[in-house]
Amino acid sequence: MLENKVVVITGASSGIGLLTAQMLSSEGAVPILAARSHDKLTEASRRMAGKHEIKVVDVTRDDQVRQMMDEVIKTYGRIDILLNNAGYGKFENAVDMPAEAFQRMMEVNYMGTVRCTKAVLPHMLERRCGQIVNIASMAGKIGTAKSTAYTATKHAVLGFSNALRQELRETGIIVSTVNPGPIDTPFFDIADPSGGYVSNVKWLMMKPEQVARKIVQLMKTGKEELNLPFKAAAAMRIYQLFPRLSDKLTYRMMNKK
Repeated sequence: MLENKVVVITGASSGIGLLTAQMLSSEGAVPILAARSHDKLTEASRRMAGKHEIKVVDVTRDDQVRQMMDEVIKTYGRIDILLNNAGYGKFENAVDMPAEAFQRMMEVNYMGTVRCTKAVLPHMLERRCGQIVNIASMAGKIGTAKSTAYTATKHAVLGFSNALRQELRETGIIVSTVNPGPIDTPFFDIADPSGGYVSNVKWLMMKPEQVARKIVQLMKTGKEELNLPFKAAAAMRIYQLFPRLSDKLTYRMMNKK
């Protein structure tokens, strides 16, 4: 089902981006691994078995994003799936985090998603097919202390995705969101350098292979939303029904940063 599909993956030099690329390659797809670091992409490429390409791109740069997408379309004639995976987090109290840090995170996590989506959308609309998969987060649905900046970016990704899905409902283009809880990836090297949060949520933390496998399955089925893990998905539904009560009851349990 994914054989010969051209899949652009941002943030693909490590973590779930790279693992998803590897799994897609094993399915016969053609993953295009995109990230900022040429050295990390080169190393990632050595771990790829099937046909693929690497593209150095900074998702905060409109010109670089457009050039990358144009090059892929020129080479392959199409982009079947876009996986907006680039992003990072940093856990810090709002009062301590500079406004510039909020802005930078929004530029990467949210505006990076917007830039990449807008760069492929005219092409997908012309073909009347394609899938855009946006990696959001459980944080986009449930806010916790010390994640004001990160949570805001993922709220934005979810809002953008949900509204875009309605715009594209009858165009043949699928918009999917993935909302994972904590994943055991290099994400926490920046977000939680002390390791305290990772230690506190180890019981909930997912293996990146598990998440990558679910993402590949979502690409096959065209599912519009995926919440991971199951325990977190159930908690999100309860939170959305009773947000203020849930805040009061779960404050100490949820704030482990």
